[in-house]
Amino acid sequence: MKIALVQTNPVIGDFAANCAKIGRFVGQARNSGCRLAIFPELSLCGYPPQDLLERGDFIAAHDAALRDLLPRLRGIGVILGVLEQRSGSGKPLYNSAIMVDDAAVTARARKQLLPAYDVFDETRYFEPGPDSTVAELQGLRLGLTVCEDIWHLDRGYARDPVSRMFAPQGAGPDLLINISASPYHHGKLGERKKILTTLARRHRRPLLYVNQVGGQDSLIFDGHSMAVTAAGGHCGCAAGFVEDMLVVDTDNLESGGDRPPPADSIDAVLSALVLGVRDYLHKSGFRSAVLGLSGGIDSAVTAAIACLALGPENVLTVALPSPYTSQASTDDARRLAANLGCGFENIPITRAMEAYRETLAPLFTGLGEDVTGQNIQARIRGNLLMALSNKFGHLLLSTGNKSEMAVGYCTLYGDMSGGLAVLADVPKQMVYALARAANRDRELIPERIISRPPTAELKPGQLDQDDLPPYDILDAILQAYLEEQLSAGEIEARGFARPVVDDIIRRIKLNEYKRRQAAVGLRVTTKAFGPGRRYPIVQNFKG
Repeated sequence: MKIALVQTNPVIGDFAANCAKIGRFVGQARNSGCRLAIFPELSLCGYPPQDLLERGDFIAAHDAALRDLLPRLRGIGVILGVLEQRSGSGKPLYNSAIMVDDAAVTARARKQLLPAYDVFDETRYFEPGPDSTVAELQGLRLGLTVCEDIWHLDRGYARDPVSRMFAPQGAGPDLLINISASPYHHGKLGERKKILTTLARRHRRPLLYVNQVGGQDSLIFDGHSMAVTAAGGHCGCAAGFVEDMLVVDTDNLESGGDRPPPADSIDAVLSALVLGVRDYLHKSGFRSAVLGLSGGIDSAVTAAIACLALGPENVLTVALPSPYTSQASTDDARRLAANLGCGFENIPITRAMEAYRETLAPLFTGLGEDVTGQNIQARIRGNLLMALSNKFGHLLLSTGNKSEMAVGYCTLYGDMSGGLAVLADVPKQMVYALARAANRDRELIPERIISRPPTAELKPGQLDQDDLPPYDILDAILQAYLEEQLSAGEIEARGFARPVVDDIIRRIKLNEYKRRQAAVGLRVTTKAFGPGRRYPIVQNFKG
């Protein structure tokens, strides 16, 4: 039997567009001789719909769309991720996979393991499914699971939905199928390969995995749908970060495992960020972006990503030099824009700084210079960029990285201004790696931007490392504390100076209030600021 693994990029709540897309791919699968087409988790409404699930009109629109879609699914079997209403005690919905054969629903599999960690909150909306489902299509027994149901080994769940298909002492399914909406982070490709390989080998069954693709708010779904043999080999993998249809034949699922899926790489991170920017803008109704170019590495990488995502003709970059901005920074910004082929404007802020100084002089007399003046510069820039955003309909991209956001080395209502924070989950050292990846074919980012010491240029001779530890030390401590959840003592045991560790942790806690007011940031690590990290602003835990 030929089977199509179809990874789609839905828009949450756009039922007409999502149904049309499903219908087109079903037609392609049918024309390719496929007897079955498999789509991702909640592919009809898009994932994650969050509190839209509490709206009766949303559920009604979903059900009406499904009724309209079913007659279009004739002459083929389709496995589709949908919502199912339920009655009785508990939550009102199931997160389900339905199997449709020749326009009729023939089987239903309800998701049993509902994630409620990191960015997931499914127990808020869904009731867990009561049991596992084995459906039949033309004599082939199909074990249907939804996303988290195959992650029981890794997450420590008591229930094992796949093993239940083989009990008690039954033959079990001939083929395991998992429909998923599994968000990307750096390292996820390796994690997922390990889970799928282990599961196929453990049950000695081939496995088909179909994953959503596309950006949704801070989340990025990578696709990479794949077919795994019973021996754990890989006999096909769909493309990453784009819609795709992979056709496999069950006659070949027991052999031919010589096509491994892509490995984790900085190129995958770059592709994820490009997709995240493109979908965030386009799904939100924007077509163009504006950002400030400082001549530094962060704004340069952000500009390169924006141009790759939107086309350089849809990106406006703006240099906003102050009296402290070096000529090298302005020259590098201009050269970067020329290399990228995007728009470029130069708006000096000296007169605006003078106006602020004169306005505040009666109150500031005799108090001396401090960080207040530096923050005013950043806020002037933020206001000017927002004015361009308002006037021309561009979305403002903020350019700060995760290392700076973590310790508050950023200005609220200044460089934090924007509608999307492209690098908010990218540590500083990874920013440099992204710059080199962007330059692999030709120099887009001038080498001097990459090689010069990072500086905010808000006062004479300023360097980032006047206020921060070297970024290799800072990033290592941040990963240990934020992603690995280690204590100060455990981080110190890794060889880091305790005063440095304590100061970084203090800054992380102190600046939680800033991050709550930051733009949405694209998630590419295992623990991003935002909905996946929920810490109180006011707290005094000394860990």
